[in-house]
Amino acid sequence: QVQLVESGGGLVQAGGSLRLSCAASGHTFSTNAMGWFRQAPGKEREFVAGIRWGLTYYADSVKGRFTISRDNAKNTVFLQMTSMNSDDTGVYYCTIGFSSTWRSEDFASWGQGTQVTVTS
Repeated sequence: QVQLVESGGGLVQAGGSLRLSCAASGHTFSTNAMGWFRQAPGKEREFVAGIRWGLTYYADSVKGRFTISRDNAKNTVFLQMTSMNSDDTGVYYCTIGFSSTWRSEDFASWGQGTQVTVTS
């Protein structure tokens, strides 16, 4: 079993930046991917960014603004968010698993979520 603890969410003005962190513990040896999804009110959970075998992947809506990175020694993944806008508002969830896709249904382990709110 894997445990995920997220931190770093909060309130930010449009155009500002935030950095999210997610620390994984437990049975992480059977995983190959860590990533971030988000869910806005009334919307489905959507993929934001992921890292798998050292390669990074981004949703089109965040390319060029968000950067995902991973500290393998600490089993921690980070999401640096810049040039944020109101569409980035939502609950951000960290996930880890063994998958060749970035579909939420393919990941079984999730963090508790951290709220990100972008104000204009």
